[in-house]
Amino acid sequence: MTATGMLGYWLKNPDTVEVEKVVKVPQIVYRTNTVEVPTATKPPVKSGSQISGLQSTNNFTATRGVPVHTNRTAAAAIGLTALDGASRDAPGFNVASVDFTPRPPKTDFEIQVALDRAGYSPGSIDGFTGPQTQAALIAFQHNNGLKVTGIADIPTKEKLRLEQAALVARTITESELAQVRPLGKSWTEKSKQESLAFESVLEMLAEQHHCSPRYLMRINPTIVWSSVSANTQVKVPNTAMPGPAIRAALIHIQLAQRLLDVYDADNKLVARFPCSIATKADKRPVGDLTITAIAEQADYTFNPANFPSSPEARSGSGTLVLQPGPNNPVGTTWLSLSKASYGIHGTPDPEKVGRTTSLGCFRLSNWNAQRLAGMVEVGTPVRVDP
Repeated sequence: MTATGMLGYWLKNPDTVEVEKVVKVPQIVYRTNTVEVPTATKPPVKSGSQISGLQSTNNFTATRGVPVHTNRTAAAAIGLTALDGASRDAPGFNVASVDFTPRPPKTDFEIQVALDRAGYSPGSIDGFTGPQTQAALIAFQHNNGLKVTGIADIPTKEKLRLEQAALVARTITESELAQVRPLGKSWTEKSKQESLAFESVLEMLAEQHHCSPRYLMRINPTIVWSSVSANTQVKVPNTAMPGPAIRAALIHIQLAQRLLDVYDADNKLVARFPCSIATKADKRPVGDLTITAIAEQADYTFNPANFPSSPEARSGSGTLVLQPGPNNPVGTTWLSLSKASYGIHGTPDPEKVGRTTSLGCFRLSNWNAQRLAGMVEVGTPVRVDP
């Protein structure tokens, strides 16, 4: 199926300065952030140290949360605090899923992973609670009969119980490396590619595991992302789990909140995704619509008339067809709406979801657009409110 018209995507015009996507990897060697502290023989112990009684750990944390690996004697000399269990399970520490005991989430990172698994997307997982995570918590609390606060209190954590570890290690394969391809800079160059695949291993892993590329760099500080080889071990959020089976009875889009909610036949709020809306208010459709078509691998037809400053428009090259792929202008998934040329679709720039940057369509991250496609059918009603 081909997606055309006022699609919720802006191409970085070749005439402008900004030509790179946010997941471009700088040519920098990222080294470990573990701090090695020299061992002292008989150091003076500073008051306030919280390391007394430790039996079997050499992991400590400084005031600003930087992991430090040393012995207890040296840690006492500089006033370090021992890491608790939650910190040891947080990003930056190896977690073996085979040894995991189901429990409530303990950290912001684990809360985001648990919400993502439950179908209430916190956006790109980054280890920090922000507006999108709070919005996901509100929806989860609403559906589970909890006090609606947007705060992960004890009852909410109990309901968000983790059945598997939130952080796992995976191995990069040769076949995955073979899928990475450079992306053309112009519409014409893109139209000549067999597919609009991932540009880098970092981009690929971030999308596969629903997280920020910067976050992956932070929890894998020794990986040189510009030259990843096969069999490299990478720590990633454990989001590769089947979500709950949902059949949507209503899609509700709230323009002011930039949220897309899914209700089932019992009027329960069963999923929530951040979404981008049109920059111009007069391009935002309001009212009752329906899903009229579903394409999980959509072509995109470029019309130069919609991009008058592009080289293709100036040269009169005519329309161009871009092949499917995660870097297609409509991402991996397109859901047509009953308003002509409008749709709900994915994006090659998930970090920008939740902004007012589209031409008119409703844009989700690719992984959430794919989830939504599995919940709806032709005829599913869509309500858009200001």
